[in-house]
Amino acid sequence: MHRVLFIFFCLGAGVSCTPQSPTADEKSILAIMDKQVNCWNEGDLDGFMEGYLQSDSLMFIGKNGITYGYQNTLDRYHKNYPDRQTMGTLSFNILHLNRLSPEYYAMIGQWNLDRETDNLQGYFSLLFKKINSRWVIIKDHSS
Repeated sequence: MHRVLFIFFCLGAGVSCTPQSPTADEKSILAIMDKQVNCWNEGDLDGFMEGYLQSDSLMFIGKNGITYGYQNTLDRYHKNYPDRQTMGTLSFNILHLNRLSPEYYAMIGQWNLDRETDNLQGYFSLLFKKINSRWVIIKDHSS
């Protein structure tokens, strides 16, 4: 009976009962993630980092602690992934993308890194902020 009332309410109120398409903001954020995968898999760490806030206030939290700042985070990536063999092939599985406010989104996902010698995987949480009409990652916690 509740199901029938719900369907009736949706039809009567003109509300869609199907999942909605991604908003323009969500599409922009997902495009950042797609670009990161493409850049990584081409060996372009500088391009990969374009999705991050280019500021000293950027925060990256990994297994070895917190790295502050865009340049320090980029340097960390160059140190830990000095060549295509160590970079491997990256993929993301986005699990949740939640709007927190008009200027903030939170994302939870899984990362996978396939390499010749081993495969690595883990999870990440990202905080996106809209700055000057552009979405950027301001905090990244990857494990």
